[in-house]
Amino acid sequence: MSTRSRLTGWACAVAAGLIPVVLLGCVGCGGRDSLWPDDKRPKVVVSFAPLYCFAVNVAGDDAVVKNMMGATGPHDFQPTDTDARLVRHATLFFVNGLELDTAKAEALKKGSGNTNLRVVALGDKIPESCLKKGVCYHMLKSGEPEHDHGWDPHVWLGPDQAVVMVEAIRDELKKDDPSHAPDYDRRAAEYVAKLRKLKADGLDMLKDKKDHVIVTQHESLGYFADAFNLKVIGVVQQKPGSEPTRSELDKLVKDCIDNHARLLAVEPQFSPQAADTVIKELRRGGVPDADKVEIDPLETCRPDELDAGWYERKMRANLEALARAMK
Repeated sequence: MSTRSRLTGWACAVAAGLIPVVLLGCVGCGGRDSLWPDDKRPKVVVSFAPLYCFAVNVAGDDAVVKNMMGATGPHDFQPTDTDARLVRHATLFFVNGLELDTAKAEALKKGSGNTNLRVVALGDKIPESCLKKGVCYHMLKSGEPEHDHGWDPHVWLGPDQAVVMVEAIRDELKKDDPSHAPDYDRRAAEYVAKLRKLKADGLDMLKDKKDHVIVTQHESLGYFADAFNLKVIGVVQQKPGSEPTRSELDKLVKDCIDNHARLLAVEPQFSPQAADTVIKELRRGGVPDADKVEIDPLETCRPDELDAGWYERKMRANLEALARAMK
């Protein structure tokens, strides 16, 4: 199911239940909230962990940055009372955009009563020439027309796209806090340099590898694959968290054999059971070295792990895991 389809269903739930919950979360909130320091710095909320790293590296001590999503990622997130309180007193709300989390952010803003809050969809700042269309991997039913999956929203996994998002954060903070504009410029430039080095180091790790064709857990690694010269030829799960049908598994096994793909990139957020089944079928079908490698799409994060360096550490861990698994 596309991100657009998931949001259509979620929008119906908003009308039925979300807004009352958000409004309830604001009852009793005075002018000051213990979730935020009592000072004049910009108060920034981000939707999930990669955006936290982008924002906090630009903000430094000149703005306060709070992350909203933790163990639940943007595909399945449902706001809580605490989220409503965060939004009510924030000045900026950075989201990924590209139909992934914008609707939820706008609903939170509306329910909070914070009319001054600016919701900024960072992915929407990326030029279309640097975006990827969502790929349709599922089998069309007889007579079913081809359909548009919209833009692939997983832009944070591409270092080049991440640079654009960081620079957009810099520009928005400068608007809110022009007195610290030189500091935002400096810190953004320093972090962009780290992102460019991350990409260069990753390409160097994988430059001598031969099997650059992979299968992914769900449609999440398109930008990552483009950045590091990989080719994704299929997905295990058409929808994150849903198991494939027998016919989908059979098609995936055939595609792997036809395209000489031996590696399946599994995600720590989901069970590897279906991937294990594909690997067994591949080994029986003449691919004895079929294997899986864990690649984290960075959609979820334990709060105690999240700091300014989390994104770089996780991306490097992904690249190192790939380098070990590839031949």
